[in-house]
Amino acid sequence: MSRLHDPFRRGQLAIAALFLSLGFQYATWAARIPAVKTHLDLSAAEVGVLLMAAGVGAAVSFPAVAWLMRRMGSRRLALLSQLGLALLLLALAAAPNYPVALLVMCADGVLVGCLNVAMNAQGAALEARHQRNTMARLHAVFSAGSLLAALLASGMTAATGSVTAHFGVAVVLLAALGATARTGLLDEDAPAERAAPADAAAPPGSPAPAAPEPARRRWTVPTRPTLWMCCAMVFGTVAEGAMNDWSALYLKDVAEASAELAPLGIAVVSGMMVVARLFADGWRSRWGDGRVVLLGSAVAGTGLALALVSGGVAPALAGFACMGLGIAAVTPCVYAAAARQGSDALTLVAAMGTTGLLAGPPLIGFVAGASTLAWGMGAVAASAGAVALCSTRIRWTPVPVARGEAAPA
Repeated sequence: MSRLHDPFRRGQLAIAALFLSLGFQYATWAARIPAVKTHLDLSAAEVGVLLMAAGVGAAVSFPAVAWLMRRMGSRRLALLSQLGLALLLLALAAAPNYPVALLVMCADGVLVGCLNVAMNAQGAALEARHQRNTMARLHAVFSAGSLLAALLASGMTAATGSVTAHFGVAVVLLAALGATARTGLLDEDAPAERAAPADAAAPPGSPAPAAPEPARRRWTVPTRPTLWMCCAMVFGTVAEGAMNDWSALYLKDVAEASAELAPLGIAVVSGMMVVARLFADGWRSRWGDGRVVLLGSAVAGTGLALALVSGGVAPALAGFACMGLGIAAVTPCVYAAAARQGSDALTLVAAMGTTGLLAGPPLIGFVAGASTLAWGMGAVAASAGAVALCSTRIRWTPVPVARGEAAPA
């Protein structure tokens, strides 16, 4: 069967477009924060509050996202939130004052929460329907979207100082991604027993597939495994977000790297995460999600801790590489596990993940401000260690995988 007519490949491409959109949209506005700061004449503290507004929006969006998922389904919610995030770029560029910008960023956090839940639900449903792992590669596409946005921001900044022009080009690209996603998203989050091919049946002794959820049911109290997933997701995304925001400053101020070497921190972390996520689906098939998360987070925390104790530029870069390599598979595996518990569990875990990703960097900044940046990075290493502990309390349900693992999206 050709790739164009393979239902798995078509769904994988459509869902990958959503992941690319979210990474691209997030990095697009983040790259122009200095220009927004100048345009609105903001202080450093006001910029910090502006960034926190997105985290607040994501944190408080959980009840609404849970209701929307039950009411609309992941396909419709994903498409509408992806469109809304594109339009919010134009709203941010046109914001006349600080209060309006705060409202825009809060709305951005809400829609990020919506798209994050919906696209991960689609990815988990695709895995269940075709009995093939793909979540880690989808998350690699998210990282690629951030890289694409950074390259576009650099080019547009060199060509024109207009934030509106830059965001206008970004909206066109996001519209194209939305059109790509529309063609192949799953119409429903069908469980494996309803749509999996006959040759992909579960092996003897494996847990029975969960029954389909009612279309409209009341929200239920989270189970203990779900709460452990929330903890693992928060600690994992705190570590991921903090490394992206603080690695360059650590290299410059603590490791005393040159101005030319300091940006390599972000490059090493991001590059290792992309590479790890491209291979992580194979690791999941071979060793299982639980072992991948446990070993990966242990490598991340231990590697960074040893680098901080050793000091210097080379150990720091090696520690950053360990963090990127080890933490990369945490969110894909936890999202997949949460999706198997139902839409409410996935919504709650995703809300915690978005909150950790957006709130983590400021929290590490508070630790660094109260002590030193070295202790702040130590808190990042401790967060990775906490993921390893949480992973031992999560009920990891194995998903049978058909032959012929998916190629990278």
